[in-house]
Amino acid sequence: MSTPTQTRISAPEPGWSVSADVAVIGSGIAGLSTALRYVQYSADGRVVLVTKDRLSTGSTAYAQGGIAAAVAPGDDPVAHMVDTHLAGAGLSDPHAVHVLAAEGPDALRWLIGVGAEFDRDADGELSLTREGGHRTDRVAHAGGDATGAEIQRALVAAVLAEERIEVVEHALALDALRDPATGAVCGATLHVMGEGARDGVGAVLAPAVVLATGGTGQIFAATTNPPVSTGDGLALAVRAGARLRDMEFIQFHPTVLWLGPDARGRQPLVSEALRGEGAYLVDADGRRIMEGVHELADLAPRDVVARTIARTMAEQGTDHVHLEARHFGRATWEKRFPTILASCREHGIDPLAVPIPVAPAAHYASGGVEVDIDGRTGVPGLWAVGEAARTGVHGANRLASNSLLEGLVFADRIAARLAEKALPRPTAWKAADHVSPLADPGDSPRVRTLMSRGAGVLRTGEGLASLTEELGGLARPAVPVVPGVASWEATNLLTVARLVAAAALHRTESRGSHQRADHPGPRPEWRVRSVTVRLEGDTPVAADEILPPSLPAALAAELDTVSLPLAEPAHADPDVRAQFQSSWSAPHQAHADLVRRALAEDLTGGPGIDVTSVATIPADQVRTAHVVARASGTVSGLPLAELVFWTVSDGALDVTRGAADGDAVERGDVLMSVTARTRDLLTAERTALNLLTHMSGIATATRAWVDAVAGTGARIRDSRKTRPGLRALEKYAVRCGGGVNHRYCLSDAGLIKDNHVIAAGGVGAAVRAVRERFPGVPLEVEVDRIDQIEEALEAGAEEILLDNFTVEQLAEAVALVRGRARLESSGGLTLGVARDVAATGVDYLAVGALTHSSPALDIALDLV
Repeated sequence: MSTPTQTRISAPEPGWSVSADVAVIGSGIAGLSTALRYVQYSADGRVVLVTKDRLSTGSTAYAQGGIAAAVAPGDDPVAHMVDTHLAGAGLSDPHAVHVLAAEGPDALRWLIGVGAEFDRDADGELSLTREGGHRTDRVAHAGGDATGAEIQRALVAAVLAEERIEVVEHALALDALRDPATGAVCGATLHVMGEGARDGVGAVLAPAVVLATGGTGQIFAATTNPPVSTGDGLALAVRAGARLRDMEFIQFHPTVLWLGPDARGRQPLVSEALRGEGAYLVDADGRRIMEGVHELADLAPRDVVARTIARTMAEQGTDHVHLEARHFGRATWEKRFPTILASCREHGIDPLAVPIPVAPAAHYASGGVEVDIDGRTGVPGLWAVGEAARTGVHGANRLASNSLLEGLVFADRIAARLAEKALPRPTAWKAADHVSPLADPGDSPRVRTLMSRGAGVLRTGEGLASLTEELGGLARPAVPVVPGVASWEATNLLTVARLVAAAALHRTESRGSHQRADHPGPRPEWRVRSVTVRLEGDTPVAADEILPPSLPAALAAELDTVSLPLAEPAHADPDVRAQFQSSWSAPHQAHADLVRRALAEDLTGGPGIDVTSVATIPADQVRTAHVVARASGTVSGLPLAELVFWTVSDGALDVTRGAADGDAVERGDVLMSVTARTRDLLTAERTALNLLTHMSGIATATRAWVDAVAGTGARIRDSRKTRPGLRALEKYAVRCGGGVNHRYCLSDAGLIKDNHVIAAGGVGAAVRAVRERFPGVPLEVEVDRIDQIEEALEAGAEEILLDNFTVEQLAEAVALVRGRARLESSGGLTLGVARDVAATGVDYLAVGALTHSSPALDIALDLV
């Protein structure tokens, strides 16, 4: 794949500049939290925080429902993970979801510590409610239905009180600037509208630029997003060479106040919290439309509700449905939902007297700039957080009230990474050479109309193809457009619209909030594929790729050790070198593939599920299970067992280790405790135990041999007598038992055996042939007679393998060699003679039986 072209939009050269250690662009919960967290972590770091309008203006302030976190007694982050994955329709990133739910409670407590005041019950505890997709009450709210406004108030006050945060308001971010020496992003150009000395185009310079610019709702005709949500950060990032991911997944909020067929722009949101408190959706005849559609009925995930509303409207020829909440009564309305009540009445609707007319409208972009778990984009120096970022939390459909939490959690991670190492502030910069044409601001209404028609709740391949063609035509205006705020914003709007359309056309299935009428069902192969979009010049390019394993750093690091610590041989032959290199991959990638293959043996037939667990256990039941030793021994394979549970549960689990690989354990010891969905625990049980008992059996047997030769100086090592496909794991288990590895494969050392001697015409000839062809490879020679040893030494053997020698013969060989080569004893070895063999002075005892015939160690899984 070619490197994306870095482009920029036409704008005057910067006439002023301001510098800091970090530049944050955006002033919602994500941007404000990033700035505050950074100055908390950094003793003297400074932040410039840039906002397109006033500091208090953005999508956060409009959030009604609340912020989700597992803080209630009886709730658990694992249950939050499960609900997030179910809403994400199979595409949520396991690591990101795990981080969100596990770190969410502390993030919420930090927000309260900053000064956000949430609603409390009579006992002073947080008053929690339930929203769509949540199976328990875990949504904290403020002012009834004014959560976002309270969060924004508290964060803005904290930012204004921090002298190391400088705020630049009314500033439209244009493009990234680059360090001429390194090519890394070192700032961004801005246009400030009416700021005295800072009026016009300028630059903010910093070694780290964090995009927190919010969503893209204004690319549609009807949206809940404020006017500033024109995708400026995404357009800046993609012009800088970053990739966007999952852009086809635009969440349409199912209940937005319907203001008539001609309403355009931002529409008032009618929070899901109403349905959490008992409101329900009805059609024109008063029929409840969500009954029988989903187990959670009106509290189903948003994509399900929006899709049901769209189909109801299409079937009945209407342009809205109704939300019935008259039964709440005046007191509940005025205390719990005063903002929505006022909004309805402002538009002539009294929800105490009539059902509320509602229809879906563009609400949230689940995709965004591709970032890693700490917020880094693929462009050095450029970071992204909040709705502008694609962390992978939301998958194909965002779970209600997860967005505010995502902004908090990942802002903290970015700030912590940025504060770890202070970078010098840039002193020079350069802009991209390629200048993109500007869009005509007069075409923006057309863009919005086209997007709502072609990329709305229900899509078709034909409609999306026509959409991409028409949007492409608008990107090539007949008359050059004059640079200015209107044309810059219009260009960003059109750029993002084209990227969304390209991604939606590329994904030929229905999943989550991406629904294709021509592909009405999900395709299993797309369960592990993600669509990326980028710019080649000014042309959007979409591609799909298999999602790599997403693991916590600690588990990935452990899995990296479950490999062979062998160096790449210095082969002279380039073909051999290339073959060797192509056979190796990231260790945890290989192990993830192994685990999936092993799981497939249990999940291949029939419906591909554990039919017993699915039939007998509720989908949302969460339990803890202990992995328990049923016999004494040495444990090996705990990271692999955890990887099995992680894979089956999509990371929706909590693991506590009671032992580590290599530990001696006794009968009854708890090796590991796993909290996850009960279904997932039982589905993963056999595969996890197969690996763990087998590897622990090898480690236990190895330990017995190591103990038998203790104090002699000899070491126990393995051979290539391993089970197909399990060599890396079995040799790792030998190391856990105190042994050492010998020869992973046929290319990491030369081993001349009897058949090679016969074919080459003698030991010396065989040794010389290997030395000539592969001079840098370690060389070993196997002999089965004393008289072959001297010839092997003279030919240059570094190690001599003494096959089936008696103890007396071994002692004779040691005396003959006198340290001129390492010696290994192999063949016919038993534990009963191990110490006598080691006492002869050989360097190694090679025990092939360790990996091909050690008995398993009895280990079980107990639900508690």
